[in-house]
Amino acid sequence: MSYFPAFFRLEGKRILLVGGGAIALEKLEKLLDFSKEISIVAREASPELERLARDHCLRLMLRPYRSEEALDYDLVVVATDTVDLHRQIFEETRKSRVLVNSVDDTRYCDFIFPSYVKRGELTVAFSTSGASPAFAKHIRRWFEGVLPEGVDAFLQKMKALRSEWPKGKERMRRFDRMAGEYIDKEFPSFSDRKDAEG
Repeated sequence: MSYFPAFFRLEGKRILLVGGGAIALEKLEKLLDFSKEISIVAREASPELERLARDHCLRLMLRPYRSEEALDYDLVVVATDTVDLHRQIFEETRKSRVLVNSVDDTRYCDFIFPSYVKRGELTVAFSTSGASPAFAKHIRRWFEGVLPEGVDAFLQKMKALRSEWPKGKERMRRFDRMAGEYIDKEFPSFSDRKDAEG
């Protein structure tokens, strides 16, 4: 079954990252795009991970994971090469509302990390539901190449106007027209396709 695409607000959520190596570092870099409320537990941590934890004032605990420790968090990411630990943490959380991601093992995942592009307010995610992370990575790189640099400035302008213009059908029409004009200008190949289909 495919994964349901959703965007979660991580503000106020307690996050635990288990692991201190290269894979854990990769996941930490992604999490930091959306939250700073992250604790890390690992027997050892790479210098790069230690630096990130220090720079962002994260809680870094250099010790083994303790049984049922995950139950104190809202979201847990297990990024180790120990399959038994991935299974243990997943099983510990089954009677709780804790969501778990086990890196590279969808058997022990409530959610997966999509490949994504983030430009200010815009976040576009790509997922193959674990079928081919490499494909998701390459299509993300392609999208990064066609995304205009000024997209966040445009979205900031739209965001400001949302608080200025009164709600209603006229506001919806104006926003739709502005978005369409921006797409036509910045994505001409997309506009050409729309014309061909229309």
